[in-house]
Amino acid sequence: MLTRWLLAAGAFAFTGAAAPIEYSIEAIRYGIAPGVPVGALIVDGPKDEKVDVDFVVWLIQGGGRNILFDSGFHRERWLKQWSVTDYLQPDQAVSQAGVKPEEVTDVVISHAHWDHMGGIDLFPKATVWIQADEFHYYTGEAWQAGGQNGGIDPDDVQQLVRLNTEGRLRLVNGDNVEIIPGIRVYTGSRHTFASQYLRVEGKRPFVLASDNVYFYRNLSEHKASATFADEDHAANIKAQARMIELAGSIDRVVPGHDALQFQKFPTHGRVAKID
Repeated sequence: MLTRWLLAAGAFAFTGAAAPIEYSIEAIRYGIAPGVPVGALIVDGPKDEKVDVDFVVWLIQGGGRNILFDSGFHRERWLKQWSVTDYLQPDQAVSQAGVKPEEVTDVVISHAHWDHMGGIDLFPKATVWIQADEFHYYTGEAWQAGGQNGGIDPDDVQQLVRLNTEGRLRLVNGDNVEIIPGIRVYTGSRHTFASQYLRVEGKRPFVLASDNVYFYRNLSEHKASATFADEDHAANIKAQARMIELAGSIDRVVPGHDALQFQKFPTHGRVAKID
């Protein structure tokens, strides 16, 4: 009887909850758009003040996974249109953080714009995650009469559809969804049809905002991103406040295009260690 009880107790002990995964996060810069007017990106921002806009992907590692938040871009038309400097193709930039393109297990797409979804074909074994509403809109209605497809590259959409037919696409349904243990997505305020951002567990939680917050000054000045429709400005400011709450500190919300993240955190070359 005692032996049977000890075996049962031991079985119970091993069925407890698994320890949470502590993820590391690195920001990887793969290009720069020089001299962009602040007013083009921040509501009521000065139009005569210009900043360099960094193009960034974020590498999240833990639990046996190499996860990218956003995939960058590589199509020549965008390089020329934005006069991109210091460019390194995103898969090569990620390699500088010690991860080969084929070792990337997951790519979470914040939204379908060319500079965030344009590199999904560079990571041949990754599962790609995107909001279901974002997928359905930009593979359908966006290209019909009256649809909105500004900033969406048709070639990227074709790649997205191809990934779906290959079984490598995962559609996320809505807000506050844990897609991978310790990685949770939240819907933004319509930068695109259904953009999303990430909360990442680690030693401390971080929120990766992508274009839901362009710069740290969006947060400090409580200003919406200028790329949102006028009717969505209040929702964007509300979303920013939620990000700060989810991160536990304004200092742990990482904007999408701010070069300051490579000054705030320890940086070597193109790679900044966020945590």
